[in-house]
Amino acid sequence: MGQQQLLLIVLGVIVVGFAVVLAIILFRQNARDSKRDLLVNESANLANLALEYSKKPIMLGGGGNDFTNWEIPAGLKITASGTYQAFTYVDSVEIFGIGNEVVNGTDSIKVKVIVSSTGFRTEVIN
Repeated sequence: MGQQQLLLIVLGVIVVGFAVVLAIILFRQNARDSKRDLLVNESANLANLALEYSKKPIMLGGGGNDFTNWEIPAGLKITASGTYQAFTYVDSVEIFGIGNEVVNGTDSIKVKVIVSSTGFRTEVIN
């Protein structure tokens, strides 16, 4: 083989190696983003349940414009996406979701949802 052919083979191996590394990085990023989206969607579902509880009259099993006694339903505290914890106050609820998968070293995906009587706001912590 000539020197030019060897150079082309080496260049081809470098390009393919670079493409494989880039594909792995993009795959991991896409997986992380989709897991974050799942956690945000489940947290928003819990926020809607808390709002529903608050708006419902006490006589019908609701909070009567109060979040104090609301709890995350038992079947939704731990899901395939993560675990959820709620801190209830009279006028608001804070819902924390922690993903099952480790993303950066030892950190998992974390989401915080603050629910008030007018709606809810989602914050991605990690």
